[in-house]
Amino acid sequence: MKQLTQEDAKRISDKVLSYSKADECTVQLNGNRTGNIRYARNAVSTSGVVEDTQLVVAVAFGKKQGIATINEFDDKSLEKVVRRAEDLARLAPENPEFMSAVEKQTYKATPTFVQKTADIDPEFRAQVAAYSIEACKKKNLVAAGFFTDVSAFTAGANSNGVFGYQRETGLDFTCTVRTEDGRGSGWVKRSIGDVNRFDAREAADVAIEKALRSVDAKALEPGRYTVILEPAATSELIGVMLGSFDARSADEGRSFLSKKGGGNRLGEKLFDEQVNIWADPWNPDVPVLPWDGSMLPRERVDVIKNGRINALEYSRFWAQKQKVAARAGHGNMIMAGTDKSTEELIANTKKGILVTRTWYIRMVDPQSVLLTGLTRDGTFYIENGKIMYPVKNFRFNESPVTMLNNIEEVGKPVVIAGDEVSYQMLIPAMKVRDFNFTSLSDAV
Repeated sequence: MKQLTQEDAKRISDKVLSYSKADECTVQLNGNRTGNIRYARNAVSTSGVVEDTQLVVAVAFGKKQGIATINEFDDKSLEKVVRRAEDLARLAPENPEFMSAVEKQTYKATPTFVQKTADIDPEFRAQVAAYSIEACKKKNLVAAGFFTDVSAFTAGANSNGVFGYQRETGLDFTCTVRTEDGRGSGWVKRSIGDVNRFDAREAADVAIEKALRSVDAKALEPGRYTVILEPAATSELIGVMLGSFDARSADEGRSFLSKKGGGNRLGEKLFDEQVNIWADPWNPDVPVLPWDGSMLPRERVDVIKNGRINALEYSRFWAQKQKVAARAGHGNMIMAGTDKSTEELIANTKKGILVTRTWYIRMVDPQSVLLTGLTRDGTFYIENGKIMYPVKNFRFNESPVTMLNNIEEVGKPVVIAGDEVSYQMLIPAMKVRDFNFTSLSDAV
């Protein structure tokens, strides 16, 4: 199905709202075209394009809610999905935390759409795979990777006069390169909205170099080390922590931001002064929709400022209960950095360990955000500003709260979408002292 234009989305939304007999009605329209190519063992295994458009209708009678979805858009189907949502609402118990639909809002468009990304075709995807496959064959390496590109639209409306429509594009590429004997492994990830800023050759070369350099890894004793965490490693750890910036869990004593005796730690200095993290829907590197899931307009928000907790996320219900202004949920996270490359961070390190990425991360203690996980796909020992040799992977037990108090240097922020977080991040590599490695792992 062809993606809906703003006019199409408005027409369908208005029709759905006109059919509703409930006290209020909310409409969400989402459509996307997702292309992909997957390869393993130096050969393409699958490729294709998936297209889907879905309508979600939510209605309420008082505090009783019902939700129904459909992917047909003729008048009969539209009325059917509204009636189904209303039937479900009549059967539902009252929601004690029910919040009425937001009033009419104004949204400032964000730069989420790039036509050239939307125009990616099968030939382009095939070439992305070919770059790493051909380069790996020449060096007797084995490549596996996955490339996806998305062109989408999102529209939202409600019976209070709200309407918003915006298009989005993005691409995501991961590539793992192994030596034929399985003793060396390298990895790379690229996530970005503008294909003009994506270089498949450069990305593949990163994974290839790490695979070649990681052969014959030596075992180092576990312990506390100065580490340089590349952005892929940093984002996974920091992302878990940022997911805990919920005011309700803090107020109820369930997070590291809970204050002894009650309340939260808003305004307290918990990190090094050079830590500044904010959300900005208009950032050109990681733009996001100008509204959140409840259709509140997003704004630029300083989350951590000079090491202090500057803002927490409040649901509309919790904001009302605590008598504070409701704010839209963040769609991205941006951390201040410098112009230093990872290579410059390495050059400034007397002794340390370079970590390409972290994975298999699990929460140990929510009250301190103590995490455990493993390094993977390229871990190296640094001495006198140079990478000396690869080392076996480690298991770590560390809290990002502690990490952000032990920062020595930060690098240049790059765009990355972490596996442990639901939003894009612009985040730097960072050098951190006393990172706690607890045991060795034989996995590459």
